[in-house]
Amino acid sequence: MTFHRLVVKCGTSTLTGGTTRIAPPRLVELAQQAAQLHSAATEMIVVSSGAVAAGRERLGLTQLPKDLPVKQMLSAIGQPRLMALYEQIFGLYGLTIAQVLLTRADLADRRRYLNSRNTLTALLEHGLIPIVNENDTVATEEIRVGDNDNLSALVANLIDADLLVLLTDQAGLYTADPALDPTAQLVTDVIEPDIPAALWQAAGGTSNGLGTGGMITKLQAADLARRSGTTVVIANGSEPNVLTRLACGERLGTWFRPVVTSIESRKRYILAGGRASGSVSVDEGAARALRHGSSLLPVGVTSAEGSFERGDTIQVLNAVGREIARGMTNYNSTDLAHICGHQSIEIETILGYTYGDEVIHRNNLVLL
Repeated sequence: MTFHRLVVKCGTSTLTGGTTRIAPPRLVELAQQAAQLHSAATEMIVVSSGAVAAGRERLGLTQLPKDLPVKQMLSAIGQPRLMALYEQIFGLYGLTIAQVLLTRADLADRRRYLNSRNTLTALLEHGLIPIVNENDTVATEEIRVGDNDNLSALVANLIDADLLVLLTDQAGLYTADPALDPTAQLVTDVIEPDIPAALWQAAGGTSNGLGTGGMITKLQAADLARRSGTTVVIANGSEPNVLTRLACGERLGTWFRPVVTSIESRKRYILAGGRASGSVSVDEGAARALRHGSSLLPVGVTSAEGSFERGDTIQVLNAVGREIARGMTNYNSTDLAHICGHQSIEIETILGYTYGDEVIHRNNLVLL
């Protein structure tokens, strides 16, 4: 496989096959491809719409209500039904799924960002397939503007995905609406740092009445993800084996090339946090280990200064007080005061809980 960590966004039109009901054969196709990717050691997260459609189907409604609380009610009804289908169908292929409900606020707050990242990373490390959706019963953005497209881009950034696939009911992004303009041409590659204005103008809203997004939200998501170092493809969800073919690098749909590398993007995120909340001092052994790409363990920490919370960005100082790194801490200043100098296996005994073996994981650390 060319790509090894995928985020796949499945819109309502993809999951229903253009009908008003969730189509189990579509989930079967998705599960079959997930199994193939899994057997090739390729990790996959699904960002799934369809909860409102599943709730609408359960109540037998012929028209989608416009009242927002009713849509949230339908989501509350449909979400467990949708997850039951995922669990049943993916289970046929030996795959275990996990439900993850997120809001934009979860990814805007640093501590919740870190918690979400750690949870998703743990699920992937255990060979599970997270099914992510906007928490519609408490957040209205996704219902109003189809924000699962943008949510998928945020998730791709969250777990450093190297490929984001936005599945839709079209072959990709066109120079105009192909339903209205027979001369519209498929755009196969977008390599410019800034997406051309003509493509933004060509992207329109949803035309089938099934989903709440459209090509414009996919373009927004593509622009966001590629600036985080992720390759993005908009492709037709009904294309046979679309995911396995894209994971191998086959040219389907519209490709958006990343503007920066994922490593550069993460460094920017950490360094963009402004003034560090506090600092930890480390011994020479820990400093040497950091230079060789290791995480910062509590045994190498000699002291902690300042007041900071889990998820804050802190400085890492060497034995003479010079800043050698900066990163997002797994433990607050109070916890660190208790565990510094101790082995990682002692953390749970000392604190009564653990957020992992590392004070700062190497993926959340920037050497200076």
